[in-house]
Amino acid sequence: MTHLFPTARPVHAAQGDDAQATQGDHAPMAALTPKERLEPLLHSALPAMIVLFLLTLFGVAAQVALQSYDKVVPEALAEMEMVGRLAAEDLNVATRHAAPGAPAAMILESALGRFLTRGRIIAVTDPDGQIVAALPPGAIRANSLSGHLGTSQPLTVFAEKAGPMQIALSNGTEALATVRNLDAPYGQLAIIQPVDSALSEWRSAAWRSAILLIVTSAVMGIVAFAYFAQASRAIDAESDRARIRNRIDAALDRGRCGLWDWDLANGRIYWSDSMYDMLAMERAGEFLSFGDVKKLIHPDDGDLGEIAEQLTARRANSVDHAFRIRDSRGEWIWIRARAQVIHEGRERTPHLVGIAVDISEQVRLAERSAAADLRLRDAVETISEAFVLWDTQNRLVLCNAKFQRLHGLPAECIVPGTPYAMAMAQSQSFAEQAEVLPNDGAGRVYEARLADGRWLQINERRTKDGGYVSVGTDISALKQHEQQLLDSERRLMATVADLRKSRQTLELQAQQLAELAERYLEQKAEAEGANRAKSDFLANMSHELRTPLTHIIGFAEVMEQQYFGEIGNERYVQYANHIRQSGQYLHGVISDVLEMSRLDAGQIALQAREIDLAPTLAEAVDAHRAPAAAKQVEIAFEAPADSRVVADPELLRRVVDILMKNALKFTPEGGRIAVRAVRQGAAHDIIVEDSGCGMNEEELTRVCRPFEQRSPLMQDGMKGPGLGLSIAHSLVELHGGELRIDSAPGQGAKVCIHLPGPREQARKRIAAISAAE
Repeated sequence: MTHLFPTARPVHAAQGDDAQATQGDHAPMAALTPKERLEPLLHSALPAMIVLFLLTLFGVAAQVALQSYDKVVPEALAEMEMVGRLAAEDLNVATRHAAPGAPAAMILESALGRFLTRGRIIAVTDPDGQIVAALPPGAIRANSLSGHLGTSQPLTVFAEKAGPMQIALSNGTEALATVRNLDAPYGQLAIIQPVDSALSEWRSAAWRSAILLIVTSAVMGIVAFAYFAQASRAIDAESDRARIRNRIDAALDRGRCGLWDWDLANGRIYWSDSMYDMLAMERAGEFLSFGDVKKLIHPDDGDLGEIAEQLTARRANSVDHAFRIRDSRGEWIWIRARAQVIHEGRERTPHLVGIAVDISEQVRLAERSAAADLRLRDAVETISEAFVLWDTQNRLVLCNAKFQRLHGLPAECIVPGTPYAMAMAQSQSFAEQAEVLPNDGAGRVYEARLADGRWLQINERRTKDGGYVSVGTDISALKQHEQQLLDSERRLMATVADLRKSRQTLELQAQQLAELAERYLEQKAEAEGANRAKSDFLANMSHELRTPLTHIIGFAEVMEQQYFGEIGNERYVQYANHIRQSGQYLHGVISDVLEMSRLDAGQIALQAREIDLAPTLAEAVDAHRAPAAAKQVEIAFEAPADSRVVADPELLRRVVDILMKNALKFTPEGGRIAVRAVRQGAAHDIIVEDSGCGMNEEELTRVCRPFEQRSPLMQDGMKGPGLGLSIAHSLVELHGGELRIDSAPGQGAKVCIHLPGPREQARKRIAAISAAE
């Protein structure tokens, strides 16, 4: 019979297995099977096979690399022939269609820019052989083509008749070159490619092959090392198994636990020797029958037959059950059994194998704890004050009926484990509360008035485990007497105050006139100083507010994700989420206010340059696809591929980002947002259109003003600063452009950003500078 744990076998059985293993180690070779005789030979031949395999692999890789090297230069020359022919045709066509007086460099870049790959250099000469344009600019320093290619080369003389050739340039660099004759007004077209560039792909492939061979060799070495190490460990494991078996038997004995192995198919149960010792029983045989064990188990603690039926039908795969079992003295011992079903042998016979632990002492302690808890509850219920005890998690432990009556709590709110917030939400709130004694570190005493007019004195103290206990005493009679004394004192003080007031009235009137005059001058100076300090304050506010906000957001995210362990209460995770969202919202508000202030002060400089419009818009739109998908809003994007504008890419993306956020905010689920760019001569229009709620004429007149909003509340309940469209409007004007909004209630909104051409932008900048001066 096979067991899951080696300790399930008797000691004499383990010794027999060791004897058989020892005998097998010294068996003669004639008794070995052919597989066993072949294994040592394979073990010895494995290193030689690995070395032979690696040598073969290196030889094949070297031969492939040499063959591919022989083909690189001829293929590159053939490619140069084709590129030269196509480039000459394209340049002749571009020259015929070019505007009169167009620079050669511009014609060359527009017609042949697509051929500038793999390190190629393109040069165009006039009929006298002088270079008039080259791509990339500055790649050729010689004035004539023959001066760059070398005077001894036949390419400049025979042109396409010479074909592509491998030559040495005037600076000694090996290169592939081809020359073609061109139509007037140009002379010749030369395409030059360094040999190093032509061989770059071959070198990359050779390096990849070398790295692959090195990695393969390393893996094969690791596999060989692992094979021999595993074989050595297997031998050591066999010798250690017997020692481990004896140690597990000793551990079971000392831990008051025993091993069970229940053959579910045959109904036989095996107990370890430690299980017999725990029940003070003598082993009568190797196995116990199902009926023998069932007689020992208390009838009220479960049916073994039902458990076996569930395990056999595979409705359960493990057992964790506590029950009582009778020992040899007739006493009941509490046992906790934890076992799992395994299937062994070729027949896959189900066995329930696990550990049974004596938990009698724990059961007795639990019973004594329950009795003590009952006595404590009776004592708390008999005291005259309202009593309540909360644990370290602010959950209810126990309270008496007077606490329930004072707070008007329903029965479901005084169940142990009820959170403090839930109980207080159902209780009548205090109409007034005042602390009468200072907090001494261990607790506090305060007075509170209920809604029905009664007064309570509440004494709260911390317990040693971190919870707190609260005792409330009715002091309504004392408070009434105290109120009467206070009323008498107030009437007396009012009489004295009237006498003083009549004497001081004239003096105060004279002082007020003088103070008003001084205050006017002071407030005027303060207003002027505050206006000057505004810019300094907003500049310092970035560091003073963003730094702590970053810490708040970071710590809230750590608490929300519970990186260092569980917080314990799901509500705390929700609070951390609210803190993080509020911090991020406040961070955005501060950034908008600072950006608006910098725009008003003229501190944002325009870094305009010529950019591709389509990729810039696509990057800004793609950042909003995820929130749009979450809201089920479709985003359509369309822009000409060859549109180039003069703008600051960062500021332009900022404008589109603001418009996309507004469109997503006011577009309902299932709506649509369209972003497209339209060329208007030298100018471009960027249009963001949504299917949201739209705006009326009054809202359109003030929507671009600072701190104006379309809706008083955001979707998350927070009220924003209303600076988004104002910032976008200022950034567009900084580009010399114009932002227009077209909308109607219920018909969505259409926002158009008009970016003028370079000349119009320059004219507007000059006009703005003149107006500022």
